[in-house]
Amino acid sequence: MGKTVAFTSAALNYLPKVRKLCSSIKRFHPEFEVVLALADERSDVVDFSSEPIDRVFALAELDIPDRRRWTYFHTIVELATAIKPFALVELLAREDVERVIYFDPDMVLFSRLDDMLGRLDGASVVLTPHLTTPEVELEAIRDNEIAALKHGVYNLGFLGVRDTAEGRRFAGWWAERIYHFCVADIANGLFTDQRWIDLAPAFFEGVDILKSPRFNVATWNLTQRRLAGSLAAGFTVDGEPLGFYHFTGFDSGAHRAMAHKNAAGNDAVQALVDWYASEARFDGDEPVSRLPWAFGSYSDGTAIPLEHRRVYRSRPDLQEAFPDPFATSPGQPGLRGWMEHQGPLEYDWLPAKKKPS
Repeated sequence: MGKTVAFTSAALNYLPKVRKLCSSIKRFHPEFEVVLALADERSDVVDFSSEPIDRVFALAELDIPDRRRWTYFHTIVELATAIKPFALVELLAREDVERVIYFDPDMVLFSRLDDMLGRLDGASVVLTPHLTTPEVELEAIRDNEIAALKHGVYNLGFLGVRDTAEGRRFAGWWAERIYHFCVADIANGLFTDQRWIDLAPAFFEGVDILKSPRFNVATWNLTQRRLAGSLAAGFTVDGEPLGFYHFTGFDSGAHRAMAHKNAAGNDAVQALVDWYASEARFDGDEPVSRLPWAFGSYSDGTAIPLEHRRVYRSRPDLQEAFPDPFATSPGQPGLRGWMEHQGPLEYDWLPAKKKPS
């Protein structure tokens, strides 16, 4: 059997969280090759050789057509998710790779995942649903079941794909859809890369749905899963060893708030959240966490508003007129100039250039 590759995707400023994930992978599965798909440009101030990462794919190294314009379409979160299927396609094309597993960078492994690997060996794709048990309280239905209907049935913080004809066909289909439609637009049925995977069990054979409570534990399923134990003794979920936990929304405080709401009085959940907070307490002090995203501004340093990205995405004429949307030069403000002067005349919601005070 070929090797198993575990990969994640993030910009440079997320490296402190990437490190926590990758260290946990190395701890429990030292046989895995660990890869970072970098939704950013490389930086001389980051030495990946000192990180628990075996290989890095920067955005420029992935086979993505018309990359410059395509990159501009996306926010930092959208881009980090949009490159996932392209990294998957590239990894599956390697002759020495048998299985590829994706984890979000804000996850941590807490035990070996041999049972998951066994399931993947009998399938082409493995997915984890946000929820595996119906909620019983009306408020939890609103918070969790309706949220799953809006954001996607399966949580794409985890994905496993085996190098089979069907696994490769799935990866190619997902990359094609994400190339055109990786946008956070819930009102129109899209939530970056995630909603598309609702279709996967219908479109592809060999899609296995992992319902074990130990996989992809997160605040949205703590109402129905009983976390117990401690960091010293080990955590369990409904009596099974905790496989991996998803610390989504941690920096904003949303994770702690929802953990308290959905698992009030559970000392194990409190201990787990406190542990991650302790692990992350100096993240903001690391120089890498303050590195600006390479695609967050025009070439003159002007920050790119979300509205500029949305207009450019929707206008093939602008894409043709400004093939490098980031470019500006003295006397040639490029797309930025159009967005600041002509744009507000065509879109009353587009911010106009601020006049000097």
